[in-house]
Amino acid sequence: MKTETGALKPVYILAIETSCDETSVAVVKDGCEVLSNIISSQIETHRAFGGVVPEVASRKHVEVITLVIEEALSVAAISPQDLTAVAVTQGPGLVGALLVGVVAAKSLALAWGKPLIGTHHIAGHIYANRLVKELQYPNMTLVVSGGHTELVLMEREGEFQIIGRTRDDAVGEAYDKVARALGFPYPGGPHVDRLAREAEEAFPLPRVWLEPGSYDFSLSGLKSAVLNAVNQSKMKGLEPDVAGIARGFQESVVEVLVEKAVRAVREFSAGQLLLCGGVAANKGLREALTLRCAAEGIELIIPPPVYCTDNAAMIGAAAYVKWKHEGGIPLDMVADPGFSLEKWSVSAY
Repeated sequence: MKTETGALKPVYILAIETSCDETSVAVVKDGCEVLSNIISSQIETHRAFGGVVPEVASRKHVEVITLVIEEALSVAAISPQDLTAVAVTQGPGLVGALLVGVVAAKSLALAWGKPLIGTHHIAGHIYANRLVKELQYPNMTLVVSGGHTELVLMEREGEFQIIGRTRDDAVGEAYDKVARALGFPYPGGPHVDRLAREAEEAFPLPRVWLEPGSYDFSLSGLKSAVLNAVNQSKMKGLEPDVAGIARGFQESVVEVLVEKAVRAVREFSAGQLLLCGGVAANKGLREALTLRCAAEGIELIIPPPVYCTDNAAMIGAAAYVKWKHEGGIPLDMVADPGFSLEKWSVSAY
């Protein structure tokens, strides 16, 4: 859209993210400039339960969603009339949590007379990288989060092809389970990451490569190996080498992730490797991937931690791509906890 002088009119998208346990609202300009990104976390609430309780998460979203929307608009210093569209995470995620965001977004779109953009949560994580640097195509993304571990090829803007995924546990899920076995509270990933970097030696643990040439991942066997190591120590009346086990676990996970990601970049002639998802905040993974990509001459993009965990700025970035290619969608859109990334691709319409 152009102004009367012929210049391109800025696109301002108010984005809402409520797929799990963060209530977040952001205002993003032209898909890459974050004017506000408000995040209300529920970590302390769920810590008492050792993990996210879906019903509790939904109620917490209801309690704060209006306040977070108001703060996002205030920090961005923008009025609803100036917005181009309203975007929201349509899926995947916890259905009750998604519904809170979807209902809020529909209400705002209807009240303000703005188009609605249903957005894929993982597409948001991937396009969080555009908040750091302009993307080149084709590129490869390593998605590592609490519910997803995937290698995603983008040959063109907004087109997604999953070439590898976890066959059982996601990386973030495995980190939390291992942390629990080692005696750490939820969320456990940061504790394992810290201990792994402090340990002098790594407890030997297997690498799970699967079939030759496979880009899939499997973490259930590695998780079981950690549990066996802990239980065997206790059966002998010894204290488990918690730091060593943490380092062994992290080194095993990181080695497989890095190797398969680099191999995928080479095989598919990708110009960039992107890292995204909550586990992208893991320092051990970031450092290993940075060193390997530097040695291989691969351009690596990693968002800062605030854009790795769930946030609405990433949803605004992905929604901008959809807006450019497809515009808005009908208000009868529904939350979809099993939303397919590949079907959300702009080429799928």
